[in-house]
Amino acid sequence: MRSRGVLRAGRGLLWAALAATMLVLAIAGNGARAADIQTLEIVTKSGVQIFSVEMATTEQEKETGLMYRKELADGHGMLFDFSPEQPVTMWMKNTFIPLDMIFIRADGRISRIAEDTVPQSLKTIPSGPPAKGVLEVIAGTARKYGIVPGDRVAHPLFNGR
Repeated sequence: MRSRGVLRAGRGLLWAALAATMLVLAIAGNGARAADIQTLEIVTKSGVQIFSVEMATTEQEKETGLMYRKELADGHGMLFDFSPEQPVTMWMKNTFIPLDMIFIRADGRISRIAEDTVPQSLKTIPSGPPAKGVLEVIAGTARKYGIVPGDRVAHPLFNGR
């Protein structure tokens, strides 16, 4: 009898520990930040726009992106590294804020901008031409700063700049 009670108590503790671990992982996963924050510049006709960007370089970071975030400050974003340059497809699954997605070629030129993407949409958003990077910023940023295809992005990801 005694061993059964200990076994039952042990199972209860095991389940409690498992539940606590799952909760911690879920909290860490939701709103997790990419580790590396860098400066990125976009040269537009109206001047240079400077952004503070989180780098998404690992598969985990690229899969999660800005999912589960409730806000994104103006001048901040996430830069996805898809090296080497390739066709890229994005989506807004589990992303709660509207974004502008700026697709960037290996030479640092912006090839396409998907403005005001729809939160939580499963619709795919293609790069069009191959892209080496994708910059996600709060919706309206491209319009606000006059960022257009052909503008140049200065960042080490693009030709070492």
